[in-house]
Amino acid sequence: MTATAAPAVSADRLIGRVAALATSPSLRLAARRLVIAVPVLWGVSALTFIVMSVLPGNAAQQILGVQATPAQVHQLELELGLDKPAWLRYASWIGGVLTGNLGRSLASGQPVTAIIGQRLPITVELVVYALAVSVALAVPVALLAARRPGGLADRLSMGISMAGLSMANYVLALLLVIALAVYLPVFPAIGFVPLTESVGANLRSLTLPALAIGLPLACFYTRLLRADIADQMQEDYVVTARAKGVGPWQVLVRHALRNSLFGLLTIVGLNLGTLIGATVIIEQIFSLPGIGQAFLQAINNRDVPLIEAIVLVLATAVVLANLLTDILYAVLDPRIRYGQRPD
Repeated sequence: MTATAAPAVSADRLIGRVAALATSPSLRLAARRLVIAVPVLWGVSALTFIVMSVLPGNAAQQILGVQATPAQVHQLELELGLDKPAWLRYASWIGGVLTGNLGRSLASGQPVTAIIGQRLPITVELVVYALAVSVALAVPVALLAARRPGGLADRLSMGISMAGLSMANYVLALLLVIALAVYLPVFPAIGFVPLTESVGANLRSLTLPALAIGLPLACFYTRLLRADIADQMQEDYVVTARAKGVGPWQVLVRHALRNSLFGLLTIVGLNLGTLIGATVIIEQIFSLPGIGQAFLQAINNRDVPLIEAIVLVLATAVVLANLLTDILYAVLDPRIRYGQRPD
């Protein structure tokens, strides 16, 4: 009797856990956002195709060059399928996407999935590196600035933040190359070393690009976090902690910073699109074979299938990042329940 009852109890518990997971607010939020993401991604792909269709020139002309005769261009257009109506080409591409086929590059003839598979990991590593640099710099500087508002550290950090926010990524990239690759040859100016070959060389090849992207973001995060921490320091729970004799740094880190990280988390999630957009220019400057460099080359070649696939992948990454931010928000603060009416 006892031996047969135990599996039933375990099965009931398992069913209960599955039911609780299926009805959790975070899962319902994820399901709603994923459903909404479908028309959003379709709209992004359609808009991209329309923009590329109205631009002058096409892939056949770009591939053959300006010296090609109209007959040669027309022959290549027939081979590439560019003679078909735009709506038919887009419908064919969408049909391939639904079956997992992103098509072939018009310029190289390679499968688009293979191109993205080779280049996307480099861009992902660069984005993660830049994000780590920005947060690692912003948090301690914001704490120092909020420790004594109006003090030397506060005024200095605000001045540097304003200068960093006023500088474009590509200008900062050139300054970093001059300073840390020419005058002080610490990091390479161009090139990329795969992570599988050497971890140290890989990080060195990505340091300058990551700094060019991460430093302006660090300036923005510093100003945001400093202002939030300063507000938190006026809250009742901080005053109570001080009255109990808790040290100033402990109050800053354990109380004020902890609650201020929610706002930082939101901004980091929303800024993923900015990070990805910055890689398009930065990868070109530092000759990194990432997805941003492939995107610029595809635009120059009017390689519509590759452009569409890259835009779709990047838009999906932004949607998923925003979804993950909302879920983390709800997990870190149980009081937050998206989609529920307040009591």
